[in-house]
Amino acid sequence: MAFKILKKSKKSKARLGVIETCHGPIRTPAFIPVGTKATVKGVTIDQLKSIGSDALLCNTYHLYLKPGDELIKKHGGLHGFMKWDKPIFTDSGGFQVFSLGLSIEHGVGKIIGELQGKNEKDTFRGTKNRKPLVKVTDEGVAFQSFLDGSKHFFTPEKSIKIQENLGADIIVAFDECPSPLSDYEYTKKAMERTHAWAARSLKAFKNKKKQELWGVVQGGEFKDLREISAKYINSLNFSGFAIGGFFGKSKKTMYQVLNWTNQYLDENKPKHLLGIGKVEDIIAGVKAGLDTFDCVIPTRLGRNGTALINKSELSLRSSKFLTSKDPISKTCRCYTCSNKFSRGYLSHLVRSGEMLAGTLITLHNLTFMEDLMASLRDKIKHGLL
Repeated sequence: MAFKILKKSKKSKARLGVIETCHGPIRTPAFIPVGTKATVKGVTIDQLKSIGSDALLCNTYHLYLKPGDELIKKHGGLHGFMKWDKPIFTDSGGFQVFSLGLSIEHGVGKIIGELQGKNEKDTFRGTKNRKPLVKVTDEGVAFQSFLDGSKHFFTPEKSIKIQENLGADIIVAFDECPSPLSDYEYTKKAMERTHAWAARSLKAFKNKKKQELWGVVQGGEFKDLREISAKYINSLNFSGFAIGGFFGKSKKTMYQVLNWTNQYLDENKPKHLLGIGKVEDIIAGVKAGLDTFDCVIPTRLGRNGTALINKSELSLRSSKFLTSKDPISKTCRCYTCSNKFSRGYLSHLVRSGEMLAGTLITLHNLTFMEDLMASLRDKIKHGLL
């Protein structure tokens, strides 16, 4: 892999670049659609290519459980299995340490927002009153499968082996993602585990001719921990970096975290922001010097009848749209808008529970994200960002 910086902004830390992989280039800044189970829900590979997506991200933990990484390896890895011939990222399974553990225990989800009043749970939506499905130790993480209750033990070594079998171009070191409600001491402990697991992941990584391994920076919303983590992960022999975990209880804190972190990471290596996909957050991330972003928001919103438009969201589930003959956006190039599927028709599909609704709105949302990134790249190129 080679990362080339084509232009640096004079107005911010934004940069225009390209990541070269064995399966082609990724133009940066880039939004990476999420195909959790080796599919971007509701859309085909050809549709993704027509949108202009350069890469996809798949989920290590889910694919390990079903259908299994060994089976996928027999199909030629994810590229052969999915029939996607462009670059693929895989995460490490580290987010599931949170989503199946502290997320359940604390009754919170990993979302960012302003606190409402005094109750933190007004901001964080979670899964309270369920039994956690993981147990974390320094050695690794014991998972109980949410599919059949079977027990599994993930270590950094196992995560790397699974990702090597999956055959993604860019893979990620195993890490522990703490909860939004984790205190300083636990966040520090999770960071230290992440550092130890990063070193073990590097040692276990063998497939260096075809894959690149990126390290994860943790540290929650605490400045000193973020700086310690960024310096340590930067000192290791990773070819790129991912910034993960919880970023604070407000947008302002999140943007501070990105600036605290990025200044200690080698500027000649690519940087990925894990699981963040709101328009304003991506723009802030690009200005902070980040290169790639992944998030389920565009596809999840699409499946639930919500379209992205400008910097807002349009819920087509509302009956007020049934009489509208307008497309989602008159200026959008997506399949849905260019073929003039009306808001009225889409609202009917959503309200009727038709599968086509999710496909048509997801195509719009992913096109919206791709065009947003193309616009940001153009602004950097012309010195406007």
